[in-house]
Amino acid sequence: MTTDDLPAVMAIEQATFPLDAWSEGMMRGELDEMPRSRHYVVALVGDEIVAYAGLAAAADQADVQTIAVLERHQGTGIGSAMLTELLGEAHRRGAREIFLEVRADNPRAQAVYRHFGFEEIGTRRRYYDDGTDAIMMRRKLGD
Repeated sequence: MTTDDLPAVMAIEQATFPLDAWSEGMMRGELDEMPRSRHYVVALVGDEIVAYAGLAAAADQADVQTIAVLERHQGTGIGSAMLTELLGEAHRRGAREIFLEVRADNPRAQAVYRHFGFEEIGTRRRYYDDGTDAIMMRRKLGD
């Protein structure tokens, strides 16, 4: 992902997370940390950006910052491909475990993360702006 991608990325952000979308300034801040501690990618279908994902990594830990796929492309494997890329990058950076938060009211995303070996480790009460809890998940990474 580059700053040139931000108009498309921000449109996806607003459509996917209408209640707690990141601001463009927040996203620019994430991109400013690439490649030192961040890894952000986009997915294209033809010439259109249809998804993006980001990872934060420091020392032996990594965090999935975000994954978003346009609704009309959900269920096509793009989200799984994005998560696979983030897991690979976390491993390349030497992370021993990777964390994420997922909305408690998003069972579809939770199922994807469980399929990828993430386990629930706790709850962050009222984590999202609308008061929804976040489920904290972790996956240990192999050597």
